[in-house]
Amino acid sequence: MFRYGKLARQAVSAISYLAEKHAPDAPWVSSAEVGRARKIPTTLAAKLLSQMATAGLTVGTTGPGGGYRLARPPKDIRLAEIVSLFERGMDEFPCPFGPGFCGSGDPCPLHHDFLRLEENGRNFLERTTLAVFASKAAQSGRS
Repeated sequence: MFRYGKLARQAVSAISYLAEKHAPDAPWVSSAEVGRARKIPTTLAAKLLSQMATAGLTVGTTGPGGGYRLARPPKDIRLAEIVSLFERGMDEFPCPFGPGFCGSGDPCPLHHDFLRLEENGRNFLERTTLAVFASKAAQSGRS
Protein backbone atom coordinates (compact mmCIF):
# COMPACT_ATOMS: atom_id res chain seq x y z
CA MET A 1 0.00 0.00 0.00
CA PHE A 2 1.12 3.57 -0.63
CA ARG A 3 3.24 4.88 2.21
CA TYR A 4 6.47 6.60 2.91
CA GLY A 5 8.82 6.49 5.84
CA LYS A 6 9.62 8.68 8.80
CA LEU A 7 12.61 10.39 7.17
CA ALA A 8 10.54 11.44 4.15
CA ARG A 9 7.78 12.72 6.45
CA GLN A 10 10.31 14.75 8.43
CA ALA A 11 11.79 16.15 5.21
CA VAL A 12 8.34 17.25 4.02
CA SER A 13 7.72 18.76 7.44
CA ALA A 14 11.04 20.66 7.39
CA ILE A 15 10.71 22.04 3.88
CA SER A 16 7.05 22.92 4.43
CA TYR A 17 8.22 25.29 7.16
CA LEU A 18 10.41 27.06 4.58
CA ALA A 19 7.36 27.23 2.28
CA GLU A 20 5.38 28.91 5.05
CA LYS A 21 8.17 31.47 5.48
CA HIS A 22 8.73 31.97 1.73
CA ALA A 23 8.75 35.57 0.52
CA PRO A 24 11.07 37.51 -1.80
CA ASP A 25 12.69 39.37 1.09
CA ALA A 26 12.32 36.68 3.77
CA PRO A 27 15.28 36.18 6.10
CA TRP A 28 17.26 32.95 6.05
CA VAL A 29 15.75 30.30 8.31
CA SER A 30 18.16 28.36 10.52
CA SER A 31 17.98 24.60 10.82
CA ALA A 32 17.57 25.13 14.57
CA GLU A 33 14.42 27.20 13.95
CA VAL A 34 13.08 24.55 11.56
CA GLY A 35 13.83 21.85 14.11
CA ARG A 36 12.08 23.70 16.92
CA ALA A 37 9.06 24.58 14.79
CA ARG A 38 8.62 21.04 13.48
CA LYS A 39 9.82 19.14 16.55
CA ILE A 40 12.71 17.57 14.63
CA PRO A 41 16.18 17.26 16.22
CA THR A 42 18.30 20.18 15.02
CA THR A 43 21.04 17.93 13.65
CA LEU A 44 18.48 15.96 11.64
CA ALA A 45 16.83 19.14 10.35
CA ALA A 46 20.26 20.38 9.23
CA LYS A 47 21.00 17.09 7.49
CA LEU A 48 17.63 17.01 5.71
CA LEU A 49 17.89 20.64 4.57
CA SER A 50 21.45 20.08 3.38
CA GLN A 51 20.41 17.03 1.34
CA MET A 52 17.56 19.03 -0.15
CA ALA A 53 20.03 21.81 -1.02
CA THR A 54 22.21 19.31 -2.86
CA ALA A 55 19.10 18.23 -4.79
CA GLY A 56 18.24 21.83 -5.69
CA LEU A 57 15.16 22.13 -3.50
CA THR A 58 16.65 24.52 -0.94
CA VAL A 59 19.59 26.91 -0.87
CA GLY A 60 21.70 27.49 2.18
CA THR A 61 24.28 29.89 3.48
CA THR A 62 26.61 29.57 6.44
CA GLY A 63 27.74 31.99 9.09
CA PRO A 64 25.89 34.53 11.21
CA GLY A 65 22.44 35.13 9.81
CA GLY A 66 22.78 32.04 7.62
CA GLY A 67 20.23 29.36 7.08
CA TYR A 68 17.99 28.01 4.35
CA ARG A 69 15.38 29.15 1.85
CA LEU A 70 13.49 27.41 -0.90
CA ALA A 71 15.46 27.23 -4.14
CA ARG A 72 12.30 27.75 -6.19
CA PRO A 73 8.84 29.17 -5.53
CA PRO A 74 6.63 26.81 -3.49
CA LYS A 75 4.36 26.24 -6.50
CA ASP A 76 7.33 24.75 -8.38
CA ILE A 77 8.34 22.12 -5.80
CA ARG A 78 6.30 18.92 -5.87
CA LEU A 79 6.00 16.65 -2.85
CA ALA A 80 7.16 13.80 -5.09
CA GLU A 81 10.56 15.50 -5.47
CA ILE A 82 11.00 15.59 -1.71
CA VAL A 83 9.70 12.12 -0.93
CA SER A 84 11.72 10.47 -3.71
CA LEU A 85 14.93 11.90 -2.22
CA PHE A 86 14.39 10.00 1.00
CA GLU A 87 12.50 6.94 -0.22
CA ARG A 88 14.57 4.55 -2.25
CA GLY A 89 12.50 2.08 -4.20
CA MET A 90 9.41 4.28 -4.48
CA ASP A 91 8.79 2.65 -7.85
CA GLU A 92 8.60 -0.82 -6.36
CA PHE A 93 5.19 -2.10 -5.37
CA PRO A 94 5.41 -4.61 -2.53
CA CYS A 95 2.56 -7.08 -2.21
CA PRO A 96 0.85 -6.50 1.15
CA PHE A 97 0.84 -10.26 1.71
CA GLY A 98 4.57 -10.75 1.19
CA PRO A 99 6.56 -12.35 -1.62
CA GLY A 100 4.73 -15.67 -1.38
CA PHE A 101 1.66 -14.34 -3.20
CA CYS A 102 2.50 -11.94 -6.01
CA GLY A 103 6.11 -13.02 -6.39
CA SER A 104 5.26 -16.51 -7.60
CA GLY A 105 2.35 -17.56 -9.74
CA ASP A 106 -0.89 -15.62 -9.98
CA PRO A 107 -1.12 -12.29 -8.16
CA CYS A 108 -3.08 -12.09 -4.91
CA PRO A 109 -6.81 -11.25 -5.09
CA LEU A 110 -6.16 -7.62 -4.05
CA HIS A 111 -3.15 -7.01 -6.29
CA HIS A 112 -4.86 -4.72 -8.80
CA ASP A 113 -6.70 -2.79 -6.08
CA PHE A 114 -3.44 -2.12 -4.25
CA LEU A 115 -1.78 -1.05 -7.50
CA ARG A 116 -4.55 1.53 -7.97
CA LEU A 117 -4.05 2.80 -4.42
CA GLU A 118 -0.33 3.09 -5.06
CA GLU A 119 -0.92 4.97 -8.31
CA ASN A 120 -3.35 7.37 -6.60
CA GLY A 121 -0.77 8.08 -3.90
CA ARG A 122 1.96 8.75 -6.45
CA ASN A 123 -0.37 11.01 -8.44
CA PHE A 124 -1.15 12.95 -5.27
CA LEU A 125 2.57 13.52 -4.61
CA GLU A 126 3.17 14.53 -8.23
CA ARG A 127 0.38 17.10 -8.38
CA THR A 128 0.71 18.54 -4.85
CA THR A 129 3.22 21.33 -4.38
CA LEU A 130 4.55 23.27 -1.44
CA ALA A 131 2.15 26.06 -2.43
CA VAL A 132 -0.46 24.42 -0.18
CA PHE A 133 1.74 25.23 2.82
CA ALA A 134 2.53 28.76 1.66
CA SER A 135 -1.15 29.55 1.07
CA LYS A 136 -2.13 28.06 4.44
CA ALA A 137 0.44 30.28 6.18
CA ALA A 138 -0.83 33.34 4.30
CA GLN A 139 -4.44 32.56 5.27
CA SER A 140 -3.56 32.18 8.93
CA GLY A 141 -1.21 35.17 8.92
CA ARG A 142 1.80 33.07 10.02
CA SER A 143 4.27 34.26 7.38
